Amino acid sequence: MLNHLAKGNTIESAQKLFGVGTTAIKRWKKLKKETGSVEDAERKPRTPEICPVRLESYVSENPDNYLHETAKEFNCTPQAIFYALRRLKITRKKNGTLCGKK
Repeated sequence: MLNHLAKGNTIESAQKLFGVGTTAIKRWKKLKKETGSVEDAERKPRTPEICPVRLESYVSENPDNYLHETAKEFNCTPQAIFYALRRLKITRKKNGTLCGKK
């Protein structure tokens, strides 16, 4: 498709010919210009799943920890801890105390 554009054709004609959106074509052109390739960037490996048993025991031992502190212990993001706690149905009161399972 980029060869089609290199021959002097317009983005609109490439869009109609290949059935691809103009935004994607512009993004690929920019990527080709910046990196010399249109290959996808390498993705970060996914972090291992959080062990629910370990998380449950950690939270019961450290009920006052913030999400970012727990995340540091499990080597993940605070959002991952948030969703893991939600899956385990562990909630916290506004004063920070652990409510346990619903």
